[in-house]
Amino acid sequence: MLSSFFPGFALSLTLILAIGAQNAFVLRQGLRREHVFWVCLTCGVSDAVLIAGGVAGFGALATAVPWFETAMRYGGAGFLIWYGAQNALSAWRGGAALQAEGGATQSLRQTILTLLALTFLNPHVYLDTVVLIGSISAQYPDRLAFGAGAILASLTFFFALGYGARLLSPLFARPASWQVLDGVIALTMWAIAAKLLFG
Repeated sequence: MLSSFFPGFALSLTLILAIGAQNAFVLRQGLRREHVFWVCLTCGVSDAVLIAGGVAGFGALATAVPWFETAMRYGGAGFLIWYGAQNALSAWRGGAALQAEGGATQSLRQTILTLLALTFLNPHVYLDTVVLIGSISAQYPDRLAFGAGAILASLTFFFALGYGARLLSPLFARPASWQVLDGVIALTMWAIAAKLLFG
């Protein structure tokens, strides 16, 4: 069980760490201390639904269509290589810095609707949670444990980000911090891709 749980946790955490609109929104809400609990919970539950769908759907499909698992393994590895390259390029270019302060206060309803739009209207969320995590879960003996690890990583990350935002804001106001983070993400993505390709 643990041999499936920890890879699921690590993969999900690495994917979530990438700079994106959703993370910036959560961080901004944390910095402003507005609706932090509900923002973090909404992100975690949204990811849980998508991850569970990916793990369950790909597990059933991999059993029904024998070649599908192999195709998804190579497809997942290709996506990870590309994803890592994007982060490596961001690390090389630099210049990104968090702009989280400012703007008018939103109601809880407006905040959650904005967050749901950022989450479900972003095509990358489906690639990361449904396609990538779902397809990689098929490589592990206990898909349920893999999915549970991925879901726990998501919940842990969003609550840590939301409530730890004030501690992180001085660090991530500097572009060099994002460069280091992007570099680490790129190397991790490539390592996972290599494991998929070469076992």
